[in-house]
Amino acid sequence: MTRPLALTAAAVTLIASLAAGPLAAQQAAPAGPQPFTVGNRLGLPIAPAPDGKFDPMSSNVKVYGAIYSAESCSYDPARGVIVVPNRGVAQNVQTNNGWISFINHDGSVHTARWVGIQNPGDQRSNMTTPLVLNEPLGSDIANGVLYLADRDGGTSPTDPVISVVRKFNMQTGMPAGQVRVEKSNGFNDLEVTSDGTVYATQTGTAQDATTQQVWKITPDGAASIFVQGAPLRQPNGIAFDPQGNIVVINIGNDEVLTFSPDGKLAKTEHAVQAGNDGLVIMKDGTKYVSSVVNGGVSRIRPNRPAELIAQNIPNPASMCYDEGANQLVIPMNANNGLAFIKLK
Repeated sequence: MTRPLALTAAAVTLIASLAAGPLAAQQAAPAGPQPFTVGNRLGLPIAPAPDGKFDPMSSNVKVYGAIYSAESCSYDPARGVIVVPNRGVAQNVQTNNGWISFINHDGSVHTARWVGIQNPGDQRSNMTTPLVLNEPLGSDIANGVLYLADRDGGTSPTDPVISVVRKFNMQTGMPAGQVRVEKSNGFNDLEVTSDGTVYATQTGTAQDATTQQVWKITPDGAASIFVQGAPLRQPNGIAFDPQGNIVVINIGNDEVLTFSPDGKLAKTEHAVQAGNDGLVIMKDGTKYVSSVVNGGVSRIRPNRPAELIAQNIPNPASMCYDEGANQLVIPMNANNGLAFIKLK
């Protein structure tokens, strides 16, 4: 005969806090505005203490993870870490659920939650600088600012999705402004010039070529369509080549399209596989292209045909180049992980 389990009051409290979520053990935010804070690297306390006390995790402990539904990453040379925006759950499940993680070169966790340590709801909205981070997809770092292709809306079938470029100061984690593009229904990837001009892809639908677009947003927030329709075929990844041209890859075919700054098609190359998402361009012009549909990574050297350097990666999304370790880092979407490819 099995005896009923007797729980102490302390045990009940612990179980309740664990069931409520990873941040539920934090004290509820006091009433009124709270200072904007970002999370500590792995150690205790998780959230910064008022007196600044922090004890790092033991150096013999390795942690891998902290990634949930990530679509892109960027490299922060100042910290020497990989910056990964996590989309969290979809807007129709819960709004303002995204967060940003820092990952070390070996895949271990540097900071589990940097921006986004607060729970959605009052903890985020009651800060002196409220935090909004819904479903960040593409990302890029330029001049100490993290740019994210985020979105508002989509909470129901009748709630339209609106593209929003959100910016965060890479030193402090503070929100650094946003640009809403009302006429775009969802940016996928973005790339930012040194002067703060943003180029962003809108993948659109296969049935309507007019929805397949690349947008240009100037530093003062003026947004316009840079390229629309053919030769775009559901554009996804975007990056700049060493000459300052805008390079776009398609999900709908294997084409790698190079556009001049005035929007004219200058060159068409081909990856080994179609269904592409991630794009990294090296200083010598070599391009790396990941196929989120077919699982391979193509290398396209200047004036040479493409070759596969990796295959059968589950859903490799918008990758980044980790300069500190000379490797490609590839978020794997719903697989909630990162793939690492050392470059020779």
